[in-house]
Amino acid sequence: MKKIASLALLLAGAIHLIPLLGVLGAAQLASLHGTTPSDPNTLILLRHRAVLFGIVGGICLRAAFKPCYQWLGLTVGAVSVLSFLLLAWSTGGFNTHLQRVLVADGLALVCLVAGAVARARSERDPACI
Repeated sequence: MKKIASLALLLAGAIHLIPLLGVLGAAQLASLHGTTPSDPNTLILLRHRAVLFGIVGGICLRAAFKPCYQWLGLTVGAVSVLSFLLLAWSTGGFNTHLQRVLVADGLALVCLVAGAVARARSERDPACI
């Protein structure tokens, strides 16, 4: 069961690492999101967002290989994808690039829920050291 949780975290981590490319600049952000930042402030915010996605992806990937961190990774990953899905749903009017992100985050959410169920069914790990 822990392997299912690890696989779910690997997939969620990979999905979260894709936006990290946005840290490289406006061209990469445009490619990822289908929109070009209109001013330096927006560019800074979106590049910082890319870094934060890298952190979430890193947590998920670390948790995939360190079972005592799996609940942390599953929770952080789920909060990330759920928040995006809820924001997109409540706002609407998103482009096809963001629609692909919605699909990827929906897949990540399914994986994370399956990983959480599998993790809950497995035995407890000793405390993290």
